[in-house]
Amino acid sequence: MAGETCPMETDDIVITTGNPRHVKSTPWVEKYRPQSLADVAAHRDIIDTIDRLTSEKKLPHLLLYGPPGTGKTSTILAVARKIFGVQMHNMVLELNASDDRGIDVVRQQIQDFASTQSFSFGAKASVKLVLLDEADAMTKDAQFALRRVIEKYTKSTRFALICNHVNKIIPALQSRCTRFRFAPLDAIHVSDRLKHVIAAEGLDVTDSGLAALVRLCNGDMRKALNILQSTHMASQQITEEAVYLCTGNPLPKDIEKIAHWLLNESFTNSFKHISEMKTRKGLALVDIVREVTMFVFKIRMPSGVRVGLINDLADIEYRLSFGCNDKLQLGSLIATFTRARAALVASAK
Repeated sequence: MAGETCPMETDDIVITTGNPRHVKSTPWVEKYRPQSLADVAAHRDIIDTIDRLTSEKKLPHLLLYGPPGTGKTSTILAVARKIFGVQMHNMVLELNASDDRGIDVVRQQIQDFASTQSFSFGAKASVKLVLLDEADAMTKDAQFALRRVIEKYTKSTRFALICNHVNKIIPALQSRCTRFRFAPLDAIHVSDRLKHVIAAEGLDVTDSGLAALVRLCNGDMRKALNILQSTHMASQQITEEAVYLCTGNPLPKDIEKIAHWLLNESFTNSFKHISEMKTRKGLALVDIVREVTMFVFKIRMPSGVRVGLINDLADIEYRLSFGCNDKLQLGSLIATFTRARAALVASAK
């Protein structure tokens, strides 16, 4: 009997673990990371340029910069897969901010990797790739040391630097690389990629829910996928309200209510209503200020009043970023709108 049951148990294991796409514990950010240059969601002009340089074996040193979640790391990893294939782990040295990348690492680990000759049986030796993710976190001394290493080993090694803030990379390194800026993704590209994930996972997402995901991610594909996955875990149907509740952002209808109180109610009533809503829904004042600012751009008012209002809201948001008292800043927000209302009345006369 034991001999009969063993093959069945083995078959069960093969069936359940055969397809890594069905492993539920995998974060969707990694599960749906583009594997080739054709899969990268946007920036077709940059992707096509890099693809052509790779195909013609004319790949220069690269500096990719831009906001998080725009496809910088995915692009370089796809390039590495295209060039090296199964030999990728031998031909690529990848270091990011979690690794020690001081001047000693540049002088030893990176220099040792770059200086060793690569062998490719039956074919011409290929150049190696050093990938420095989050390069803007490197010290200035390490960057100056890297400058000389790049010059010395250009024949055998290509360097790819990835960062969010290009101004933190020294000019000497910038001039040695071909620079590509990855802008935040367009809403249409984010929406298309999300639809692909939704279809692959078999999710129930409403049109308003998809629009909310696109709106909240602000062109960050990684953020969009994280919000989608966390909302799916919390709710079977992904609606606009479910997305906003999961992220803790104020709903558009709540912002309309708050704006109505600020523009029409007395100081005392506004303070009371907004404080109650903040407590009941767990909203952060900084989120309210940002959303109310966007609402101010939509409503009609004299340009002078709008300019003063936006300037005051910017000051409140700046103070909140330093951890100032919420109640005092809420009072300042209401006072700002009270002054704006007085200016509106004066301009109407």
